[in-house]
Amino acid sequence: MPPVSFPSPREVIHRWVEAFNRQDIETLLSLYHPDAVNHQVAEDLVQGADNLRRRFEQIFALAPMTCLVENIFQDEEWAMLEWRDPLGLRGCGFFHIPAGRIRYQRGYWDKLTFLRQHHLPLPKE
Repeated sequence: MPPVSFPSPREVIHRWVEAFNRQDIETLLSLYHPDAVNHQVAEDLVQGADNLRRRFEQIFALAPMTCLVENIFQDEEWAMLEWRDPLGLRGCGFFHIPAGRIRYQRGYWDKLTFLRQHHLPLPKE
């Protein structure tokens, strides 16, 4: 029996960006392990497919978003994505992708800048 072949972390990130830019939640979810963790440091951590679905629904309803790839780096089961959006916001994401599915994701970006750029309410202090 031939060994099982999985897409590389770099390939998974390319698919993730394409699905994100289409706001294709079903394809995005198919890229994650069912118990995956996504922690955008500006937001609460979410875990599991149902919570990931709700989070994607929330963020896509908030404002138009486009991820423009600046760099994708890969090191074994990890991929790192440097991105920007058309308004100039920049960020990065770290993805642990064993066996071709995202198991863990952490993202860093400036939430205050995002809210201001999209004329959204600022958090109360």
